[in-house]
Amino acid sequence: MQNFINTFIILSSLFCTLVFAAAEADSADQACVGCHQSEQQSWQKSDHAKAMAIADKHSVIADFTDVEVSHHGQKARFYQKNGQFFADISYDEKLETLPIRYTFGHYPLQQYLVETSPGKFQVLPFAWDARSKTEGGQRWYHNYANEEIRPEDRLHWRQPLQNWNGMCADCHSDGLKRNYDAEQNSFNSEFTNINVGCASCHADLEQHLQQQANNGKKPHTSVATSQGHWQRNAGQATAQWVGEKRDNSVMDNCFSCHSLRAPLTDGITPGKAFLDQFTPQLLQAPSYHVDGQIKEEVYVYGSFLQSKMFAKGVNCLDCHDKHTMKIKIPGNGLCLQCHASDVFNSKQHHRHQNESAGAQCVNCHMTENRYMGVDDRRDHSFKIPRPELSEQFSTPNACTTCHQGKSNEWALDFMKSWQIKPRQDSNNQKNYWLLKSGKGLNIEQHLSIIADDSLDIISRATALQMLTFTTEQLSADLLRPYLTHKEQLLRLAAANVATLINPGFRAQELRPLLTDPLKAIRAAAARAIVDVYIPEKDLASFNLAFVELTVALEQSSWRGEGRLNQGMLAMAKNDNLTAEQHFKQAIKVEPYFDSAYSNLAELYRTQGKVVQLVAVYNAGISKLPKSAILHYGFALHLVRQQQLAKALPLFKKAMLFDPTSSQYAYVYALATDSSGDTKRAISLLKTMVDDYSQNQQLVQLGLSLAQKAEDRVSFDYFMARR
Repeated sequence: MQNFINTFIILSSLFCTLVFAAAEADSADQACVGCHQSEQQSWQKSDHAKAMAIADKHSVIADFTDVEVSHHGQKARFYQKNGQFFADISYDEKLETLPIRYTFGHYPLQQYLVETSPGKFQVLPFAWDARSKTEGGQRWYHNYANEEIRPEDRLHWRQPLQNWNGMCADCHSDGLKRNYDAEQNSFNSEFTNINVGCASCHADLEQHLQQQANNGKKPHTSVATSQGHWQRNAGQATAQWVGEKRDNSVMDNCFSCHSLRAPLTDGITPGKAFLDQFTPQLLQAPSYHVDGQIKEEVYVYGSFLQSKMFAKGVNCLDCHDKHTMKIKIPGNGLCLQCHASDVFNSKQHHRHQNESAGAQCVNCHMTENRYMGVDDRRDHSFKIPRPELSEQFSTPNACTTCHQGKSNEWALDFMKSWQIKPRQDSNNQKNYWLLKSGKGLNIEQHLSIIADDSLDIISRATALQMLTFTTEQLSADLLRPYLTHKEQLLRLAAANVATLINPGFRAQELRPLLTDPLKAIRAAAARAIVDVYIPEKDLASFNLAFVELTVALEQSSWRGEGRLNQGMLAMAKNDNLTAEQHFKQAIKVEPYFDSAYSNLAELYRTQGKVVQLVAVYNAGISKLPKSAILHYGFALHLVRQQQLAKALPLFKKAMLFDPTSSQYAYVYALATDSSGDTKRAISLLKTMVDDYSQNQQLVQLGLSLAQKAEDRVSFDYFMARR
C-alpha cells in the first residue's frame, strides 16, 4: 500500500543554475578595500567575484548579435537594442520578449536571469559555453541538452526548480534574504552585495569597521587559528599535523554553499555553525554511488567528509588560496606539500609514464564528473581506483573512466600484473556497501556498521539514517548512544530515525536533543516527537524547537516539497484540515509535482473520501501522464475497490514509467498472479528480475510463484539468482 513520501525531502541546490539582485554591481565591500588592497586584488581573480553581476557590456560575455538557437521546439533569439540585452523565447506558437537583468557566473558557462514577475527571477533555458572554441565552447547550448523540457516539466525554466530567489541566490550574493511571501507566492529578495565578497566569509566586519572608526587607524584583528603546522619528518611518507588540535570550523563557511542542504533560516550567517543553519543531505542514492563516489551534482561536503584527509584535519584552505580560491600549486605539487615525492610521485606508485595524464594524482584520486553540460568537477573523497567494486556494484573507477572502452576485468588484470594485492575490507565496510546497494542486512549487522569508528562519520551517519530499511522498531537502549553522541552528524541521524523508538518512550529519549546546541538537531528532535505525549516539564523546550522546525519548513514554501513537508507535519499532529490546505498549495505552486497529488489523495483515503481521491488522481495524471507514482497510487485504490482488472494496466504503466523501481515490478507481477494468471506472472518476473540491481524481493516472489505452480524449472531459475 502506498505510504506517504518520506518526511524530510532535502531541498538543495541540485539545479543551481540561476541568480537575482536588488543592489548596485559593486566589486568588493568598499569599506574593506582601503586597508586590504592585496586581498581585494586576489579576490578579483576568483569565481566568487563574478558570481553575479548586472547585465551590461562589461559583464555579458555571450554572443548577443542577433543569434538564434533552438532545442526540441524551443527557440531563442539573443540580441541588443539601445545598449540593453534581450532574449526572445518561444515554444510552439508562444513568444515572449524578456530583458536580461543579470549575469550568473562566468566560466565555464554563463547564465542569464530574467524577471518573470515583480521580484521573481528565473534562469533562461539556454546558457553560454564560455570555454574556448578548441574545447567546444563559444556557443549557446540548452541547459538540458539531451532532453526535451516541455512547459509541463518540473525542470522547465519557468518552474520553481529554476527560480533564482529560492534555489541559488543565497550562495551567489552577500547578505541575501529571500523574503518570500507564502500567501502571495512572491519574493521581495534583497542582498547587501551583488556577488560573493568579504561579508560571505568574514563574520566580524561590523565590529571590525567600528574598531577602525573608534581608533582612527587601521585595526588589528585576530582570526581564531590553531597553533600548529603540517610536518613530514625524515622517513615519513605523509605529513602529520603538529601542535594544538586543529580548529577546522572555518569549513562551515565553505560547506554553507558547497553542499546539498535544506535551509533552516532565511539567509546565511558567516561564522555560524553549518548545522545551525542547514540540514545536510547524507550519502543517499541517487546522489552518490554505492561506494560514496559522487554521481549527481552534490558539490563537496558529502564527498570530502568521507576522505582520510578530512579525518586527519586537512581543510579547504590547505589546498585553495583563501581569496582567489584557486589551488595553491599546479599539478602534483599541490599533493606533494604533504605527500613524499619519492613515494607517491614515482612510477612505482602511479604505474604510468612520468608527466603523463595517468601520473597526475587527481586523475586517479579525484575523478571528474561533468555537470550543467560543460562544467567538470572533481570528487573530493580522494578514493583509490577499485575495479572490483565496479564489477560488484556498477560504480565507476578511474581506470575504465580514463581508458574508455576497457572493462573492469581488464583493469583488474593490469593490477595483478603490477602485483597490486586486493584490498582487505572489513566486514562492516562490505556490509555498508551491501546496505547501500539495497541488499538486506539483519539488525546486528546494521548496528555493527554504525558502531564501527574505523569508518568515516558521514558513512556511519548515513547507515544510521538507513535503519528504517532494516527494522520497523528499535529499542531505546540501542539508539540512545547515538542520541547523546559527541559527533553531531550521528546525533542528527539518530534524531531523524527516532520514530523507530516506541512512542511511549520517545519523548523521554529525545529530551536532551530539544536543547542541543545545533538547530538542525533540535528541529529533527521536535519532528520525531510531534505525534507523541510530551511531559509538562519538556513542553517549553519542545515548543521552542517546534517553532524552529516550522520556520525551517517555511523556508522552502516557494516550491512543492516545502508545502508538502508542512502538510505532512500537520498530518503528524492530526490536523487534517491544515494538511489538506498545504497539499493543495503544493499543487498550486508546482502543478507538475506528482508527490503533492499522491499525498493529497492518500489523505483523502485515510478519511474515506473516495470521490475526492479519484478526482485528485485524475487531475494529477492529466497534468503528469507519465508519472509512475500517480499510476501506482491510483492502481492501489482500484485494488481496494475490488477492481483488479482496471488496476493491472496502471501497475504496468508505473513499472514502465519508472524502470528503476523494483517495487513497481514486484506489485505488477503480484497483481498479475492475483488475477489468476500465475504462469504469466512467472514469465514476467523472468524477463524483469535481471533488470534490477535490488532484485531479491522479485527473486523471492519468483520462488513463491514457482512453488505455487509446481514449476521446477522456474524454481531453479530463481534459485540461481538468490
